Amino acid sequence: MPQPTRLQAGCTPTHLTHHGPSEPSPNDFDPVTWMLIPGGTCLYGDAQRPRPVPDLLVAQVPLTVAGTGMPATELTHDQATRAAEAVGGRLPRAVEWEWIAAGPHRRRFPWGHEPWHPGLALLTNPTTSTDPGAGPNQSGTDQQTPTGPLPAGRFPQGATPEGLLDLAGNVWEWTCTPVMGEGSIIRGGSYASPPLYAQTTFINAAPNNLRSPGIGVRPVRPAI
Repeated sequence: MPQPTRLQAGCTPTHLTHHGPSEPSPNDFDPVTWMLIPGGTCLYGDAQRPRPVPDLLVAQVPLTVAGTGMPATELTHDQATRAAEAVGGRLPRAVEWEWIAAGPHRRRFPWGHEPWHPGLALLTNPTTSTDPGAGPNQSGTDQQTPTGPLPAGRFPQGATPEGLLDLAGNVWEWTCTPVMGEGSIIRGGSYASPPLYAQTTFINAAPNNLRSPGIGVRPVRPAI
């Protein structure tokens, strides 16, 4: 597993909401741990379109609010862009996010092909589910219905082989890939999502002006 590189960085108060003109500051966030993800050719989406991806340094978890460990949420797309820049990175392209999550072997989930269970990621599991991504509920209960995100890094079983955490569930992640109608692609699912939404090829989108407690920021930067 590549060794993480620590970078002191930061973003603001309890769960980070920039409603005013103030710019995100590095001191607003907990330190970022950057992980090296080698590049390659991503067979993007269900159509498996080949797209090149460069070597990247990727935040091990989404940005967290300084001193809390909680994902920085309720940021518009523009605010998320500036937050990523504040810590020395940028938002990933949707194809980069998919490569980071799926890898060259096109893992079904960030952790591999094993069906989801509650020990792998914070997702919503209906009592009776026809979701093909859901496996047996191993929590001893019939359902899991989270009411909000948890501190980052609580699901080490759901890590990628490189050690990236929380790519599935907890909070969606903004990308810099636009969609029609003044929106952008988000990836990974949130605490309110069924397992299907956390599969590595699942694509969703959100309005750029949306501030949601279920959407966060995972910056990337070139590996140079």
